[in-house]
Amino acid sequence: MTAPARSAEGRVRFENVQRAVRLSARLSDIGFDDLDGLRAAFCELIGRPVGDRFMIIPPFSTDCGLNTTIGSNVFINQGCHFMDMGGITIGDDVMIGPKVNLISAGHPLAPSERRNGIVAKPIVIGNNVWIGAAATILAGVTIGDNAVIAAGAVVSRSVPAGTLVAGVPARILKHL
Repeated sequence: MTAPARSAEGRVRFENVQRAVRLSARLSDIGFDDLDGLRAAFCELIGRPVGDRFMIIPPFSTDCGLNTTIGSNVFINQGCHFMDMGGITIGDDVMIGPKVNLISAGHPLAPSERRNGIVAKPIVIGNNVWIGAAATILAGVTIGDNAVIAAGAVVSRSVPAGTLVAGVPARILKHL
């Protein structure tokens, strides 16, 4: 049985996923005591440099990597997954807890279109943001500076600066 024909765009997307899975696995095999090796592997994965204060604890995975931009002094804890086909921009001094998912792409809602396309919208995370363990940030969300996303929150709408959000779906609990 042969695979269905893919468009040129589909082939490039598939090749990027293969590349990202391979490089994510390589990064995840590096020990936490090799911070320079982790930084170098992450730079290769996203295709651009990160600062010398960048820190990541593996494992980490992504579906592309090339659409992620990282500010200075960013910390990414273990078990995170970034789906960055729609783009992910992370500001300075951001802390990302373990098992956080940043999901910038999905499928159309209409059943007839679900398998035939991807809907992608960027995620933008401001400066000095803290994202708690196992939070999920969905496509099209902007998180304002100094915001806190509580552990386990599912963020489907933009978050104003200087607020704490929690819950499923996330809602503002407090102004900081």
